[in-house]
Amino acid sequence: MSADEEPGGAGSEGAATGGAATGGAASEDAAARGDDREARATRVDHGVHTDPAALVEFSSAAEHEHAAATPSGAVTGYNARRTLRSGVELRRQFRRRRTHLVLGLAVTVPLLLVLAFELGSDDPDRRSGGFIDLATVSAPNFVVVTLLVSGSFLLPMVVALFFGDTVASEASWSSLKYLLAIPVPRLRLLRQKALVAGALSVLSLTVLPGVALVAGVIWYGADAAISPTGESAPFGVSLVNLLLAVIYIVVQLSWVAGVAMFLSVSTDAPLGAVGGAVLATIISLMLDQITALEDLRVVLPTHHARAWTDLLGNDVDWSAMADGAFTSLCYATLFGILAARAFARKDVTS
Repeated sequence: MSADEEPGGAGSEGAATGGAATGGAASEDAAARGDDREARATRVDHGVHTDPAALVEFSSAAEHEHAAATPSGAVTGYNARRTLRSGVELRRQFRRRRTHLVLGLAVTVPLLLVLAFELGSDDPDRRSGGFIDLATVSAPNFVVVTLLVSGSFLLPMVVALFFGDTVASEASWSSLKYLLAIPVPRLRLLRQKALVAGALSVLSLTVLPGVALVAGVIWYGADAAISPTGESAPFGVSLVNLLLAVIYIVVQLSWVAGVAMFLSVSTDAPLGAVGGAVLATIISLMLDQITALEDLRVVLPTHHARAWTDLLGNDVDWSAMADGAFTSLCYATLFGILAARAFARKDVTS
């Protein structure tokens, strides 16, 4: 019986071993199927299908990448002077609609004045009177009248628009914080904005008399300029005097640029900054008309606004233009410093 039991025992043991092996294989298959389902579920949840070779390449690149820093703490390769370059900012601002409108207005104003004089009853042969009476005598006289009628409001508004809108518009678009996060240093951003605004202002202030000169030559001829005192200057000399007059106007309006820039960094509303600078111009013009202030009017930035008309005479008095340029530059410097200080401390959230 012992001999018979051994085979039976061996058979039972073999059967048990086979069953265990079969059960183990089934468990492994079930585990593999579970892992496969989990992997598919993971892919379905995240929706990412990445090339394994790409993962290896990215991992290798990350291992060999080292973000070194300079002694100042900046990442190697960062150069503040390469941020917000003047050419880039100039192209951005030149493509804006308000720039096109201002330049279009500078071209339109002289043509409107030509139309007004053509429809009027002024004698084209008149050789005496005030600046307006002499507007149709020659092209230089027409340029003088164009600068006079636009100098009190239009020209200051142009400068206020470009400088008052430059930083406040970025804040209103919520793009100012992203410029600073590049990072663009604050003082560099302010400087680049001011340079571009100044370039566009000079362009506009040059286009206006330039178009007036062309229109004057076409309609009134390239004759000598005649001043209200009866003095005349040849056409070539008149052009030089007009160029000096435009340069003086640019310098004299620098105070408007300083005020507008200060208001631009102080508010997120471009219209408020532009309107504030224009309002300051109007108030200064009003105070300058009050004769009771006497010598106190000299400190007003608009007191010498028309000093450039002295260039039209044979004996030029440079003292008034020197005082006007000095006063305007003082105001521009003061408000420029205030703008830089305010912007450096401003909590930019937009």
